[in-house]
Amino acid sequence: MKALYFKEIRSFLSSVIGYTFILIFLVTSGLFHWVISYNTNLLEGSEADLIPFFNMSPLIFLILIPAITMRSIAEERRTGTIELLFTRPISDLQILLAKYLAGVTLVVIALVPTLVFYISMTTIALDDTVAFDHGATITSYIGLILLGSVFVAIGLFASSITNSQIVAFIIAMFFCWIFYDGLTLLGSFNLMGDFDYIIKYCGISFHYDSIKRGVIDSSDIIYFLSVISIFIFAALTVIKSLKK
Repeated sequence: MKALYFKEIRSFLSSVIGYTFILIFLVTSGLFHWVISYNTNLLEGSEADLIPFFNMSPLIFLILIPAITMRSIAEERRTGTIELLFTRPISDLQILLAKYLAGVTLVVIALVPTLVFYISMTTIALDDTVAFDHGATITSYIGLILLGSVFVAIGLFASSITNSQIVAFIIAMFFCWIFYDGLTLLGSFNLMGDFDYIIKYCGISFHYDSIKRGVIDSSDIIYFLSVISIFIFAALTVIKSLKK
């Protein structure tokens, strides 16, 4: 599994895919948070914080993560190399976990340079009357990593059900949107009484917003781990069906 994990990491970083993902994420974040005069601009906010960054990053991930995961299994199916993977002395679950962890690692690598945003805002806050909320910022980073991890799991599942990268991208982006914003939007219509809260609770944004407040609740962690497990198990079921 370790060998396959490093192989996946090398495939990301030895091609334009990984660097394109990181570059687009950083350039987009840099423009919207430091250059463009908009409500996402960190310098134009009334307080020194990274709330605009943590609000916008999931929307960027919603597009970029499906783009990096769409080839994970779909390309293997199209070229037939997935049969070679099945012959390796590792289980189907280990194959999926190696690909999944490689995707999560790329997300973390993309987030590391954004620590410059954090350092810059803490420097600005030194001359402000309002103290910078370090706790909420740290937990928000954790929440963003968990959110990205869910998107990777969704993308992996979408890539497993088709041999077309484009179809995998569209399916992954749709499911990411449904789980991030769609369920919350559906629950906000107040059409089903008490079930509206349940629908909102099943959405990623409900738990992500909770973590952004600066408190990591065990129920939020369990939610993220559960959704990740569901999609990995679903992808595993599809992979096993390919062997029949």
